[in-house]
Amino acid sequence: MRLEKIISDSGCQIIKGSGQENVIAVFDDSRKVTSGSLFVAVKGFASDGHDYIAKAVEKGAVAIVFEDSLKTEAQLSGIDHERVALIKAESARHALAIIAANFYDNPSRKLTLVGITGTNGKTTTVTLLHRMFTAMGYSCGLLSTIANYVGTHGTEAVNTTSDPLTINSLLDRMVEAGCEYCFMEVSSIGVEQERITGLKFKVGIFSNLTHDHLDYHKTFAEYLRCKKLFFDNLPSDAYAVTNIDDRNGMVMVQNTKAQTVTYSCRRIADHTCRIVEQSFEGMLLRIDDRESWSCLIGAHNAYNLLAIYTTAMVLGADRDEALIALSSLRPAPGRLENMMGPKDISVIIDYAHTPDALENVLKTIREIASDRQLICLFGCGGDRDKTKRPEMGNIAQKLADRIIVTSDNSRSEKTSDIMADIRSGMDTAGRAKSLFIEDREEAIRTAIMLAGQGSVILLAGKGHETYQITGTEKRHFDEREIVTGIFETLG
Repeated sequence: MRLEKIISDSGCQIIKGSGQENVIAVFDDSRKVTSGSLFVAVKGFASDGHDYIAKAVEKGAVAIVFEDSLKTEAQLSGIDHERVALIKAESARHALAIIAANFYDNPSRKLTLVGITGTNGKTTTVTLLHRMFTAMGYSCGLLSTIANYVGTHGTEAVNTTSDPLTINSLLDRMVEAGCEYCFMEVSSIGVEQERITGLKFKVGIFSNLTHDHLDYHKTFAEYLRCKKLFFDNLPSDAYAVTNIDDRNGMVMVQNTKAQTVTYSCRRIADHTCRIVEQSFEGMLLRIDDRESWSCLIGAHNAYNLLAIYTTAMVLGADRDEALIALSSLRPAPGRLENMMGPKDISVIIDYAHTPDALENVLKTIREIASDRQLICLFGCGGDRDKTKRPEMGNIAQKLADRIIVTSDNSRSEKTSDIMADIRSGMDTAGRAKSLFIEDREEAIRTAIMLAGQGSVILLAGKGHETYQITGTEKRHFDEREIVTGIFETLG
């Protein structure tokens, strides 16, 4: 593809070169550069792409996009770069997103792209939308925290929202495979870092906004701004689907050009839902004026299912067909997974790793099993938002009978320090009913041994994850395998 076509509308200016150079690949990682490629020098958090321009040229890059001209000149001095086109960008990160979309011929415009943002519920919503529309006979793609799917072929995901080159490459593969829809998680960090810039969304969904990612955004106001920016940038022919029960639901769409569609479980809205009855086997919902059974449980899942239904309606799905498909949906991996063991013990595995998510899950269990002992096991991730740790400790002490605080991807922090932060949110009574066990496997074993007849144990924080990160080591750790092994030893 010609260089001038790749950089069109990206805010770039050609400093040297004709624009007719043929580019066969685009990279923002100098280690991946091959002969005939374009290298975009992005200033990252751990490293600066400008420091690797010379390496990219040595490896055969035919064009360089950069911000810092002085550093670029230093990198190119002494190198035969007559064949290299130089392109100046006001923001290399912004340019990368547009260039990625152009290079893959704007695949987001060739299918129906649906994105969801919010603190909780993103993975469940996009995963179940993908399953629902697949069940209704459509070929669909999925971009989520857990996995990326092109039709029925899936690969493990690395980030909630991937980089622009990965996103557009996957969307291009979806178009080639005949996918009609793609359902995508949109994180606040992904918005702020312009990973979704250049993508054309048909539907934007807002779930809720609670405490998370303040280690990155620093303030709640900035966190909200990044979420809202997603809706501010939706085109006029798109739909903005928003949860008006969240106090920021209408804030999100106040400046959008898209058509706003509301959903609610508590008030009048375009689409409504209420829980008629529920147990650990599922819940009966009344969605608009129809009843529908779901094997998912909890008020938070009622919101997720209503968001899915509302999205199906704005996309023109048949209502009865949508409700039938909705009733067949199974939970996303690591979301309220229930494992039954000896003495009628229920072990529930859930990804809840924010205060709001932990509170939702504990309240759901309390509503369904109010007469059963509830043991809550959780930790908090290292090198992440520290301010939520005491809050989660406080929530656990209010809603659980017993608490076990343990590790959860401690990374470079000491697990004991993280547990101390959680402990600081508890009062004397909360600490009295808590155990602090650094080894998560030993903590799980202890929880099961402490459980009485019919007890419910919540293992919160890991969910779908099958690893633990300690320091720089990432080792295999699957709570399902651990629980199964313990149950087998107990007979």
